[in-house]
Amino acid sequence: MRDNDRSRSRLLPLLLALPLCFSGSAIAKEPRIPNSYSPVVIDEDFETIRKRLSAEKQKFQQRHQKLLESRYDLSNRPAKGVTMTRGKPVQEGVRVKLPKGMTWEKLAAMSPEEIREKDLFPQGFLPLPHPKHEEGGMVFPKMQIDEMQKQGLHDLNRFDIEFGIPEHFLPEFPPAIFLTTRPDLGDVSKGQLITINNYFETFNGILNPKQLEGLRLLVSQFPQQQFNATNDRRSDKPSQGVTCFDCHANGHTNAATHLIGDIRPQERRLRIDTPSLRGVNVQQLHGSKRALKTVEDFTEFEQRAAYFDGDIVLAAKKGVNVLERGSQVHFMGEFQSILDFPPAPKLDMFGKLIPSKATEQELRGQEIFFGKGQCGSCHLPPHYTDNTMHDLKTERFYKPRLVNGRMAEVDGPTKTFVLRGIKESPPYLHDGRLLTLEDAVEFFNLILGSQLTAQEKQDLVAFLRVL
Repeated sequence: MRDNDRSRSRLLPLLLALPLCFSGSAIAKEPRIPNSYSPVVIDEDFETIRKRLSAEKQKFQQRHQKLLESRYDLSNRPAKGVTMTRGKPVQEGVRVKLPKGMTWEKLAAMSPEEIREKDLFPQGFLPLPHPKHEEGGMVFPKMQIDEMQKQGLHDLNRFDIEFGIPEHFLPEFPPAIFLTTRPDLGDVSKGQLITINNYFETFNGILNPKQLEGLRLLVSQFPQQQFNATNDRRSDKPSQGVTCFDCHANGHTNAATHLIGDIRPQERRLRIDTPSLRGVNVQQLHGSKRALKTVEDFTEFEQRAAYFDGDIVLAAKKGVNVLERGSQVHFMGEFQSILDFPPAPKLDMFGKLIPSKATEQELRGQEIFFGKGQCGSCHLPPHYTDNTMHDLKTERFYKPRLVNGRMAEVDGPTKTFVLRGIKESPPYLHDGRLLTLEDAVEFFNLILGSQLTAQEKQDLVAFLRVL
């Protein structure tokens, strides 16, 4: 055989295999098999993607709004005289809607099996889907987007979806900042959202050089799945990405949402309600499924993997920024570790109420918290966490169902979240499905079978508000 013939014979199998490597080929039309990876090679230009997804935006917006309205009372009803640190009113009342003809007392008297069989589990207690669960990704509340634009910084708008939960159910914005190293200063934020524009002038002379550098990195942009320079981004303009504090505003939270990166397939991924970083130094479990053991582990994991839906291939494609563990990651962790809880003047050094400063209702609520309500079994003072995981087995109460792209079936083990300063961190539970503290009390009363009376529930809420 001549050399040219031999070359053609070797190339033929490779040429025949080429269509298998590209999306849009005949093989891509075959039924999809389960796959841990997202598409890497995109065969549409950016303008085509933008037009197509922008045209679908209203459909997803309406679908999510319809779900929220069917589950919750979304009206603005602030609690009288109850505010967050900087004055934002705290919303009151149970907002989860009950099935027709049902009361909370009747429901609490039923067994989980009976509730499941009769399909009476309140819809607002089911897992909450992402506004666009089929894709997920970071979605920011309007207050964060507007402030970043006001400061002339990066655009956090997505052209395919918007945040859904009304602003009156979210943490105050911008939130206060308290430091364990300088409690004498009180709120050091000066009422502003800390960004790359103002971090130095605000904290110079308060932080040491390592902490200041760590804060700089926390307000610096890094590429992220939906905000980057590739043609499959979800921002109108190419972007250098997002910052840690775009979600953890001022080291707290603005309730920005995302999907955890460590579950497949897509419909089984859990929505994340951004947790507060206040008091992160007293916590021992971190990350979406709490597999990370240090603040440094959490910081590095978030930026390397969680930003890209846990897909290391996409991270490489979109521009993962690998931080140096011994300096940069450590500096970021050192700053996060001095973020403190808001003051709680009614609590003593052990995290219990000072009787002379508390009301009778708050004292009754504390007794219920550590007694009949069973809250204190997991939420131990002084920080009100046991730093472990618990499976509430909510699936006892309902049959599996697909809701807006999210398979509602199990929640699995969930971290015991810190309750110090809890009134400043709505909405509640890991996915934000509970809009108020009253919703949280009704949820756990049902799940734990505590059989609290209406008055006991009110007393418990009063105690939670002073933590």
